[in-house]
Amino acid sequence: MIRAPNPRYPDPADHAASARLIDVFGAAGGKMARLLAAIGGNSPYLRERASAEPALLRAIAADGPRTVIGRALATLATTPFTAPRAEIAASLRLAKRQVALATAIGDIGGVLDLAGITGALSDLAEATLTLATNHLLASDAALGKLHLPNSLAPAQGCGFVVLAMGKLGARELNYSSDIDLILLHDPDLHPYSSDGVGQIFARLARDLTGLMSTIDAGGYVFRVDLRLRPDPASTPPCVSLLAALAYYESQGQTWERAAMIKARPVAGDLAMGARFLADISPFVWRRYLDFAAIADIRAMKQRIDAHKGTSLGNGDMPAAQRLLGHNLKLGQGGIREIEFCAQTLQLVWGGRAPGLRLPATLDALAALAAAGHLPAGTAAALADAYQVLRRTEHRLQMVDDRQTHSLPATLAGLDRFAVFMGMADGDHLATHLLAHMAAVHAAFTAQFDSLPNPPDTASSAGHLPPPIPAAFTRPEAILAATAAWEQGRPRALRTDRARGLLLGLLPKLLTALARQTAPDAAFARFDDMLWRLPAGVQVFSMFGHHPELLDRLADVLGAAPFLADHLASVPAALEGFLTLTLADHHAANLGGAVRGAASVDDALARVAPLVRAEEFRLALGELDGRLGIDAAGLARSRLAEATIGALLPVVLADHRRRFGRIAGGGLVVVALGKAGSREMLAGSDLDLMVIYQHPDDAESTGPKRLAASPYFGREAQSLVAALTTPTRDGPLYSVDMRLRPSGSKGPVAVSLAGFVRYHRDSARSWERLALTRARVVAGPRGLAKDVRAAIRVAILQAGDPGVVRADTAAMRVLLAREMPAKNPWDVKRRAGGLMEVEFIAQCLQLTHATRPGVLQPTTRVALRNLARAGVLVRADADLLIHADQVWRGVQGLLRITLGGEPPAVLPEPVLARLPAMFGAKASAATLEVDREQLAAQVRAIFVQLVGPLDGGDQPIFGAETAPKFL
Repeated sequence: MIRAPNPRYPDPADHAASARLIDVFGAAGGKMARLLAAIGGNSPYLRERASAEPALLRAIAADGPRTVIGRALATLATTPFTAPRAEIAASLRLAKRQVALATAIGDIGGVLDLAGITGALSDLAEATLTLATNHLLASDAALGKLHLPNSLAPAQGCGFVVLAMGKLGARELNYSSDIDLILLHDPDLHPYSSDGVGQIFARLARDLTGLMSTIDAGGYVFRVDLRLRPDPASTPPCVSLLAALAYYESQGQTWERAAMIKARPVAGDLAMGARFLADISPFVWRRYLDFAAIADIRAMKQRIDAHKGTSLGNGDMPAAQRLLGHNLKLGQGGIREIEFCAQTLQLVWGGRAPGLRLPATLDALAALAAAGHLPAGTAAALADAYQVLRRTEHRLQMVDDRQTHSLPATLAGLDRFAVFMGMADGDHLATHLLAHMAAVHAAFTAQFDSLPNPPDTASSAGHLPPPIPAAFTRPEAILAATAAWEQGRPRALRTDRARGLLLGLLPKLLTALARQTAPDAAFARFDDMLWRLPAGVQVFSMFGHHPELLDRLADVLGAAPFLADHLASVPAALEGFLTLTLADHHAANLGGAVRGAASVDDALARVAPLVRAEEFRLALGELDGRLGIDAAGLARSRLAEATIGALLPVVLADHRRRFGRIAGGGLVVVALGKAGSREMLAGSDLDLMVIYQHPDDAESTGPKRLAASPYFGREAQSLVAALTTPTRDGPLYSVDMRLRPSGSKGPVAVSLAGFVRYHRDSARSWERLALTRARVVAGPRGLAKDVRAAIRVAILQAGDPGVVRADTAAMRVLLAREMPAKNPWDVKRRAGGLMEVEFIAQCLQLTHATRPGVLQPTTRVALRNLARAGVLVRADADLLIHADQVWRGVQGLLRITLGGEPPAVLPEPVLARLPAMFGAKASAATLEVDREQLAAQVRAIFVQLVGPLDGGDQPIFGAETAPKFL
């Protein structure tokens, strides 16, 4: 049982949700029932975790949180660091889930005190960092990239250290904290590394961040923030020891001194980390009164005071009203003021009193009181308030696993949260908190009267930022960022003109960002982008001349982290906000770009920036509504077609220089899939097929004579290589050629005669379905005409309509089994999703191919023509066309905003954009209902027109030959 005399769990605020969780677990009595009720009725996040892992919850209830936490950490400690990367990642995430749930329950039941909670989370972070670091070091050693002194203990003397900063450094980690890290390496210990030692450790740093932060089926471990490292705009993620020492000795600032109070080595070469902290100790701890630091501290307080919307409110108001939406971390009387009190006095007096150099806030308060720098009563009041506020902050973050510090903004919400805190209602909770917060703010205000006065503080405050809109919940991040901007720390702000331009834009920028659904995240992305800009005057001038573009920029930063990352990596893409290139210009622009190219590589270097910039412009156009999904698909497909058309002559010329020509021969490129139907989405593959023709017994004329089949096969491979080769701007496209005859087992290029023969004698229904979207996009006109005719003949040879329908249904069953939808927002593969709309159109085209106008590669056009031909009922056609546009719109938006596979729970900024896609009457409240209703309607039409999907009949092909339709 849980090891506590009588753990009192808070009552459920939502009794219905509490009952649903109890139902999941079946009969439960005593403490288990109270535990389930508290979790189920107060925290959607914990309710979901408990439902997903019932065995873990039962273990916590039976053995106690401390035991489960200890077991999880012990398992991590004994996990072999030589295990495969996937196993390491899974082990880290399993430990995170176990410790997070056990810690939450220990907190809720009062089994763990504040030190137990923050200590467990900090121990977890250290253990996961240790295992991940040891694994990565050993992996690089196994590849010969690093030479480690002890292969059985990779971290020992390895010359790489992970310094924990902030709350992890102080062992005060929040329930939903990021972990702030500084990564350092000593290049002198690796003079014989196979690659450049800086590159090795930069890659190791990226791998470490990925192991910890990447979200997969098991969740994530911790979000990692490396921005506290020296000069993050111009240094790699892992900084060399010498560079870090030089930076702190010559350029380190007061806020970095304060940050280093909490620095602590937690993984890697711990001895090296300890030596580094000892070496920079004179930078952090000054033996004399540092008047410049005191001026900086006063300026920091002015900035905090200048922030609006954090007041404790009017004392005449009811307690609950005063604290609605109040930020427990940043508001008056909050955690930041307590930390500020401690760190200020530590910086002022710690240089001459080593006993004050303590990272943990509670320890520092006690030491400052003992040394006479803080009245004992004040220190005790601050310590009490710190524990109350941190426990409340943790409980807030448990509700939805969000990194929030703000109390609910409504009385009803505050009442619900008060129940989770074990109190009667919001007024009781607010009264309890206000008593502590008033004492904190009084101490915070009074502290500055006790500081020595610098000789002249008139100019110490610098420029104060404009009022920060109340929509931001992390104003301290804005204050810190704008302070760094004013000091010219980002490379783009090294000149007075650049700083002046940006500060002039700041009020409009903050207003635009505040309108986003997640304004703090949007601001953080802007700050990240700013640090990566090589120069600022031109960019800031552009926004100065076109202030309306700030709203577009804010939309991208707020709703599309995938595009925001692109902006941060490729600042030149900012020009994409100014124009939206007309699709009709692609062929001329790309053709002109490659004219005179000396090689394929030269052509790629010219084409890639244009393609990437245009892809970005198209994504922006979709995001801000300038382009509908149909227009964007057409433009993106024409861009791909123009790219192939521009590169093919260069590829052929290079090939002919090496292998000569085949007289009378030639090839065409056929686009299938979304490229063939002119419906490409952001990130769509190019599904291609290459068909060639040649005289009988043809052979190339070059010094390396080749028969026709290998000759054209190599041409096709060269084209694919050109389209997929990584350039400075990334590869142009991903290419998939599995829709060619015989799939991946057949030749890369097929002769026209072979194509005709295959589809006459051997082709299966799914291959003919794919041909309904086939379109010749490059190659000589005569051959293109012949290929189009051959494709039409192949479609007309589909055979018995009943067999085609049965094969189509069987294929859908197979794909659902082999490659199922990940979640309801996987709108391509889900039941009633985009794939089924496309299958309906393709199947009906095959079975009615002789009717005029039916064969059309674009799905919506084909459906419209099928209705005109009497094959489809008009109402069904209209619904399928609507579904096609909705599903493509949703899939396109998710790719633009998030990239990759859609998560089961979409971020709020993305969710806010979805209702409009479902129709004028759709809303956020009806979104899931609208989605499921549309999917059910599509599925019903599929079953009616194609056939049942009971999976009773075996498909005509095995899983190993499943068609590439995804």
